[in-house]
Parts: sequence; C-alpha cells; structure tokens
Amino acid sequence: MDTATRFSRLIGPLRRAVLRTRRADKDLPDLPEAQIELLRLLAGSGRLTPREAAARLRVAPSTVSNLVRTMSAAGLVERTPSSTDLRTVHLSASAAALGMLDRYDHISTTALRRALGSLSPRSREAIERALPALDELLVALEAEGKGE
Repeated sequence: MDTATRFSRLIGPLRRAVLRTRRADKDLPDLPEAQIELLRLLAGSGRLTPREAAARLRVAPSTVSNLVRTMSAAGLVERTPSSTDLRTVHLSASAAALGMLDRYDHISTTALRRALGSLSPRSREAIERALPALDELLVALEAEGKGE
C-alpha cells in the first residue's frame, strides 16, 4: 500500500479519535465539525460577513447561513448589522464560543500529549519531525482544492 493510501486511511480515524476526547467533558456540547470550523475561523479572523466566511471555508453561502442560524440561536455566533449597509451583517464568535473552543483545545491537547507520551521515543520523534511536512501537505492540498 502506498503512502497516500495509508495516510488517507488514517486521517479519518485519527480525527474521530481526537474528537471523541472532547466527550470527556460532559459540560461541552457535541458540536458538529462544521460549526467548530466556523467558530475557529471567526475566532482567528474577527468579524467576517457570511460571504467572506463561506469563501474562506470553501462552502456555499447557504451552508454558512444555515450554520449561523443554528449557532446564533445557541448563542455561539453574534450577528452585527453593518453600519454602512443594512443588508450586510458581520459575524463574530461569542465569548461563550471562544471559551468552549479553549476547553475543546485543552482537552484534545491533553489527550494527545498522553497518547504521544505512551509512544516510544523513536515514534514521538518521528511524529515531531513530520509536523513541518504535514504543514506543507496541508498547503499543497489547499492549493489543489483551489485549482492552482
């Protein structure tokens, strides 16, 4: 089996294993990954219009509209009307959402640290050395997704 096939088969199970660690905190809601991606985008970018968010997430504007409707009702996303164009709103992550993301990250990072600590030193070093290459791989995949 080639590297791409092996890696492709590992990505999903690894992601789901990390997501399962969040269930350790019973006070955290089990948000769909699409909502978490939107929150991460808003947390890192500040205020965005729904169209800007859709473009950055590479999803349809209607997808962002549906996410925002659900997340606004849950108090996770705040919608602020534009001061210059009443047809436009700006989205931002609420303080509650930012706190939730911090807790998600803390739980996931703690679980990953424990799991990495259970590996042999050689395996930990191999993963650490692979991180820059994984960053490059992400950039290459994103460029491919843009049709570049």
